[in-house]
Amino acid sequence: MTVAAIVLLVIFALLGVPLFMIMGAATMLGYFVADEYLSGLFIEVYKIATNPVLMAIPLFTFAGYLMAESGTPGRIIRLSRALIGWLPGGLAIVSLVTCAFFTAFTGASGVTIVAMGGLLLPVLVKEKYNEKFSVGLLTTTGSLGLLFPPSLPLILYAIIAGSAYSGLTDGIAITVDKLFVAALLPGILLIIALSIYGVIKGIKSDSEKHKFSAVKLVKAIKEAKWEIPLPIIVLTGIYSGFFTASEAAAITAFYILIVETVCYRDISFKKDLPGIIKEASILVGGIIIIIGMALAFTNYLIEEEIPQYLVGVMKELVSSRLVFLMLLNIFLLVVGCMMDIFSAILVVVPLIVPIAHEFGVHPLHLGVIFLTNLEIGYSTPPVGLNLFIASFRFKKPVVDLYKASIPYLLILLTCLMIITYVPEITLYLTR
Repeated sequence: MTVAAIVLLVIFALLGVPLFMIMGAATMLGYFVADEYLSGLFIEVYKIATNPVLMAIPLFTFAGYLMAESGTPGRIIRLSRALIGWLPGGLAIVSLVTCAFFTAFTGASGVTIVAMGGLLLPVLVKEKYNEKFSVGLLTTTGSLGLLFPPSLPLILYAIIAGSAYSGLTDGIAITVDKLFVAALLPGILLIIALSIYGVIKGIKSDSEKHKFSAVKLVKAIKEAKWEIPLPIIVLTGIYSGFFTASEAAAITAFYILIVETVCYRDISFKKDLPGIIKEASILVGGIIIIIGMALAFTNYLIEEEIPQYLVGVMKELVSSRLVFLMLLNIFLLVVGCMMDIFSAILVVVPLIVPIAHEFGVHPLHLGVIFLTNLEIGYSTPPVGLNLFIASFRFKKPVVDLYKASIPYLLILLTCLMIITYVPEITLYLTR
């Protein structure tokens, strides 16, 4: 009966049944087989409802949707172009920076490709950047901002990993604020590496060169005068410890709401705001339900000592920490290619946390490794999500996007190896 139920759950998952239903059913089945009360599932759902960090998710999501539906993308592009567009490969760097900024606030690479790709690709092609280079750039950088606060995957990982680490004997703590700090330098490393490639391509190409213009810079600053303080306020507040991630989310959402509806008037209270709230609520509602089911499933795994069993098996097969990290990267790249980042965090993190802990991997280092892998996995053939979104957005065969993304993937994989085997890059600021 148990085997039949498991097979049935797998079939339902393959048929596209919502993830929260699959995880909830799996948890209930596990408790039933173990002859335990189902109250554990509802206790975990209640914990989510009382988790103060959870407030950050709907607030940051709402702020991201407001920005996506307003004129903010265009203003950010013009400002970035005025600041660094005069450099060799400057427009490529502009694309990297603006996509990273936008993804950090929306938390969804698909939104970035759809919103920013339509604005940036025509400009890149017009200035004689190779189309293959341009499409590959926008496809790969669609997920580049996931390591920068207030990225939703960072918050979600901290919640799930925090629950998984609480089951370990030494009570290791991982918080959203600490993960924000830990991910900053690795995120900057990725941008610098890709920017160097963009500069090299800019020098080799016959793309148009622009002189620095103080007039254009002043004009761009005036246009974006309300967006410019936002990252400064959020990052300074979080890194200085002046306010928490949840407080930063409340400030961000309120600030963006006032800016877009009152200052710029890009969004109408009556016409636009209800639809934006609806779209953001649908995404947030789905995530919160899945989190509740995922934490209940994690609690069941811990009670049944399944992670400890996996640790024992892994220790028999792998004796070296370096080999474990290599295998972990390969596994996570496959996961990132096959699953969206939210599902991967909820399903995989509870399983790898105890194994990584046994091999002495720092919790914050593991978090950055995990998120970097999944960020790269978005653009990894054959089924990386960014590839198909970009194929639809740019009206290109997905095979062409495979070829266009390869140089960027090689650069990102090199950075991943550095991040993995030089943990100081992740841990330096946290100390």
